[in-house]
Amino acid sequence: MKKIGIFLADGFEEIEGLTVVDILRRAGMEAKMISIMGRKEICGSHKINVGADELFENVDFAELDGVVLPGGMPGTINLGEHAGVNEVIKSFASEEKLVAAVCAAPSVLGQAGLLHGKKATCYPGYEDKLAGAEVVYDEVAVAGNIITSRGMGTTIAFALRITAYLAGEDKANELAEKIIYKQ
Repeated sequence: MKKIGIFLADGFEEIEGLTVVDILRRAGMEAKMISIMGRKEICGSHKINVGADELFENVDFAELDGVVLPGGMPGTINLGEHAGVNEVIKSFASEEKLVAAVCAAPSVLGQAGLLHGKKATCYPGYEDKLAGAEVVYDEVAVAGNIITSRGMGTTIAFALRITAYLAGEDKANELAEKIIYKQ
């Protein structure tokens, strides 16, 4: 079973974080919500409180097949300023493990130097923070083990692309049909 960590920080965009968790769990993966705040209760950007599964400091990242960074403000800033998150995404990128980010969060990948020469997309206005990337305006951009997406409205497509990457196109298509996505 594939295991994915979804980083949660105060101010994360709730739809972007929770939709990914929902879709990956429907696909039969273990999707762990990981708090980087030192406590399990996280307050999203729209004041929705969410209980994380694990605290960052208690996670064995060697067991994970990938990580996801939801956007939102100030969630993206909190992710980008977290030394541990930066260490994990750099390590995963170099190990060819999945690193995915949506909305403003691809800027964290840019600041970490992970987008050089890769196609990437993000929330409008953050393109200049995708250092070295070939910026595209697709719903989802896939560049090897790096997947980026534009925002809340593209989150189902983003989650299904992650599903396809980890479990294959057939699984992603089957799931899209079950949730009546773009019929």
